[in-house]
Amino acid sequence: MDVDTDELLSSLTPREENAAIKSYQNTVSVTCPACGEPFADLIVCKEELTSLNLSKQLDLCVGVDEGKAYIFTHS
Repeated sequence: MDVDTDELLSSLTPREENAAIKSYQNTVSVTCPACGEPFADLIVCKEELTSLNLSKQLDLCVGVDEGKAYIFTHS
């Protein structure tokens, strides 16, 4: 992923963190580095293998940086 992840994360609002993931809400309409559209939430996978239980159908964009998956959700 050719994005400054530290700068990206500093623009987002932290929401949840556990051993497997850390999630952020995009409250300022930052654009997704994959598709260029604003995204709703960002999920950073901290573990090599992580399972996500989604409560609704979402469009997803995915990037990888330093071995971590970055999942951008779009409503």
